Amino acid sequence: MRAVVYDGFQQLPEVREVPEPGAPPGGAVIRVEATGLCRSDWHGWQGHDADIQKFPHVPGHEFAGVVTEVGAGVRGWTAGDRVMAPFVCACGTCADCARGDHQVCANQTQPGFTHWGSFAGYVAIDHADVNLIRLPEGMAFATAAGLGCRFATAFRAIVERAAVRPGEWVAVYGCGGVGLSAVMIAAAAGARVIAIDTAPEALALARSFGAAEGLLAGSGDLPGRIAELTSGGAHVSLDALGDPGTCAQSISSLRRRGRHVQIGLLPQGADLPMGRVIGYELDVLGSHGMPAHAYPPMLDLIAADRLHPEALITRTISLDEAVAALTGGSTPGVTMIDPWLQSDA
Repeated sequence: MRAVVYDGFQQLPEVREVPEPGAPPGGAVIRVEATGLCRSDWHGWQGHDADIQKFPHVPGHEFAGVVTEVGAGVRGWTAGDRVMAPFVCACGTCADCARGDHQVCANQTQPGFTHWGSFAGYVAIDHADVNLIRLPEGMAFATAAGLGCRFATAFRAIVERAAVRPGEWVAVYGCGGVGLSAVMIAAAAGARVIAIDTAPEALALARSFGAAEGLLAGSGDLPGRIAELTSGGAHVSLDALGDPGTCAQSISSLRRRGRHVQIGLLPQGADLPMGRVIGYELDVLGSHGMPAHAYPPMLDLIAADRLHPEALITRTISLDEAVAALTGGSTPGVTMIDPWLQSDA
């Protein structure tokens, strides 16, 4: 199969012919019909994720496709099933999984990090009966792929972790794929959303997805401006980028007893305003994806036409084009990769 491969952290990736994966016991192989380009893939390539330990490596963790093979012991899936999977593949048997907290499974595997991922024709996952999700009738593969990481992570961050209520102010720092998803979901929940980004094009998208305000990063005292707009600060803030600066600003944008949710990955040793956390009695929450068993409420809202994840996709590219997209700068919205698309080059 063709795949995007790199031989070491920060080494230039290339498209190569590599062996197709086989189905592990209890697992499955999926023919990848669509896979999203996520900032986490860039973090992995940079060397920020300790789960990547062997090279050569194939990135990609946000995908949808068709089952082509199942391993011994799989009961619920057969070849030909249209599926997606959360980026955290749980074991289903540890103490965390027994509580239903598959997204923090102690024995988790992650395609594109713990093993080869989905920037390829085929990808293997572990524990298929625990992790695969059947695509709803009529849902496009590209739409479903985005639900594996960014959209589901934002959904759980807004609905469960922050428990956003109608009428609350929600500040979203960083309007990439996960940030725009958070804007859409928070607005659908009845919140008043303030979107913050460095790119005017991203802010325009945020407004189209329901943001009440859009603030350009780097344009002065953002926490102060948010305090003015909200009469005291946001009830909820999210760092959807994963930068010490945006994280600190997000925390500083909250009113007393507010809730900060960290979605973006942060480097070690980030200097954060913990004095404000203590003095304002703020809640600081992490959000790490969503387990497969928790998808139905989100899928119901999509089926009811209240959420539109397909609107987040702004371009579709080939594997050959994914090399430059992975190592280069970001573009507004969500970039989707079709592994079977032929490049014009």
